[in-house]
Amino acid sequence: MNKISLEKIHEELNPFFEPVGVAVIGASLHPEKVGYGLVKGLKEGGVFSRPGLKGFSGGIYPVNPKVQEILGIKCFPSILQVKERIDLAIIAVPSKFVPQIIRECAQKKVKGAIVISAGFSEAGSEGKKLQEEFLKIAKEANIRIVGPNCLGILYPPNNLNASFGLTLPYTGKIAFISQSGALADSVIDWSVKEKYGFSALISYGNKSDLDVPHFLAWAALDRNTQSICVYTEGLNDGRLFLEIAREVTLRKPVVAIKAGKSTVGTRAVSSHTGSLAGAYAVYQGAFKQCGIIPANSLRDMFDISKGLALMPPLKGNRIAIVTNGGGAGVLCADALEEEGLVLPAPAKEMIERIDGSGLMHPAWSRNNPFDIVGDATAERYKIVLEEAMRSNLYDGVIVIQTLQTMTDTVKDAEIVVECFRKYNKPVITSFMRGQFAEEGIKVLENNGIPNYDDVQEAARVMGALGKYGRYLKEREGK
Repeated sequence: MNKISLEKIHEELNPFFEPVGVAVIGASLHPEKVGYGLVKGLKEGGVFSRPGLKGFSGGIYPVNPKVQEILGIKCFPSILQVKERIDLAIIAVPSKFVPQIIRECAQKKVKGAIVISAGFSEAGSEGKKLQEEFLKIAKEANIRIVGPNCLGILYPPNNLNASFGLTLPYTGKIAFISQSGALADSVIDWSVKEKYGFSALISYGNKSDLDVPHFLAWAALDRNTQSICVYTEGLNDGRLFLEIAREVTLRKPVVAIKAGKSTVGTRAVSSHTGSLAGAYAVYQGAFKQCGIIPANSLRDMFDISKGLALMPPLKGNRIAIVTNGGGAGVLCADALEEEGLVLPAPAKEMIERIDGSGLMHPAWSRNNPFDIVGDATAERYKIVLEEAMRSNLYDGVIVIQTLQTMTDTVKDAEIVVECFRKYNKPVITSFMRGQFAEEGIKVLENNGIPNYDDVQEAARVMGALGKYGRYLKEREGK
């Protein structure tokens, strides 16, 4: 796979993310229907609201021959009655009508179609025939297909909710590619509560046409995406996946979960989307070969993706821990060792400079982890963090804050931000979340510093930065 190929795929898929006009075929007046949710999602950003939510500013064209108007928008009897340009069609009609709808989309010169409808290859031989029929029509007309049996696509940077997802997530730097629509909907709900942002959220369902590798290629060149995470149950073309993924991971980090690890899970995958699950070990080997970082859970995947989106990869495996809690530092050290990272002891000159400041508690550890004791002030954090960040002994730093009565979480956070901007060395924080630490955590997150409640998860993310850094170094050496 070469650069031109990635660019070609990106160009083919862009109508799904930056369309001029969008048609909803199967639009409905009834709030309990998917066709109503699709129109409202486009017009208002979602059926459920959140602060700052906006709708799509391009053309919205509901299609239903029995309805005149939906949510104040004129409704058309057919997509062929719309005079304006339509790049994207969202289809939510019974499966037996989909081939004819695709035929009309071809006449209208639509570039992409999201087939929400179910009842195709996952539903038996008759459904498979219908899928083959509409795919043949689409291929002849150069229409790319997302789905069927999917949630759709959400692209927050463009206020585009081309799905029946409950609301647009906040805008962020992470693209989430999910085979499961229901899982994607739950992730949206969680992300709004946590204010976890996405650059794109893609539910591709039965992957009758477009599959994970195509969306990886698109995200690799998307200006709003810094890291990519994937939930997949199986792939149609393993060779294509490997070729594209190897190119994508040179540009942006990818984190993935492969469902169907167990025998029971493999059977469930087959009944869910009709996928051939494949041996889990084969997928793990493929991920390693192309530099994809495997995740253990959804939360793990999103935590790692956030760190990879915000921090540069590690150049080596040497980490410093700066903490005001000894126990938390020990837990973090154990977790870092499990990730294959090491904690070099500080040089004698470094200890002398820190002691020479006159601000340290006599009992501070003088070792790595740098335990600066529970009553640590922001000034102590600054002295030690400056030393660790500028030292050639350390490739990255984890800063831990446990809340004490004298802790100033905002000042501590400001020092972390200042040191990262000054040295641009990977820094991850674990300001343990609670009612009184929130203001400091906001300072970190508003300034692009990834924070984790659990020191072990902070170590896991640092480990991922190390794995990605080693992968890039190995590829550069070949």
